[in-house]
Amino acid sequence: MLQVQLEIGPDPAEVGRARRWARSRLAGSGMAVDESLADTLVLLISELVTNAVVHTGCPAELRLLFGPGGRGAGIVRVEVADSSACPPQQRRADGADTHGRGLELIDGLADRWGWTPEGRGKRIWCEVDRTAALGAPGGVREPCPYEAPRTMTNSA
Repeated sequence: MLQVQLEIGPDPAEVGRARRWARSRLAGSGMAVDESLADTLVLLISELVTNAVVHTGCPAELRLLFGPGGRGAGIVRVEVADSSACPPQQRRADGADTHGRGLELIDGLADRWGWTPEGRGKRIWCEVDRTAALGAPGGVREPCPYEAPRTMTNSA
């Protein structure tokens, strides 16, 4: 398992830095920059980091975990931890709303997502099964070896 992390400041400009950092780490893991899954993961990262920065005003930690399976396979897990104890709130945005779609996107794009309290804050995570996304044979997903206990989970 490969794990990389980035400290995020409480500034909305950090979202762009997190996207650039994530793209380079995804490419370094063997995921092609033009692979559509890389775009999906960058969008998931952008939404989770934006939520942490905008809704908490606190620094956060972004972590990417690349599960077993070698190049081209395995689970990719995105985690964002912050120091706010407020649980994530999934909202339903109306057509003209410019906010309120982040967790809907996470729910629609990730294979699984959830959150867990951590210290005085929380950790929000999502997972994408790269093997399934690439259409690899087998169809049966092994349990993720680093799956944390969940307070709330959703499956797409």
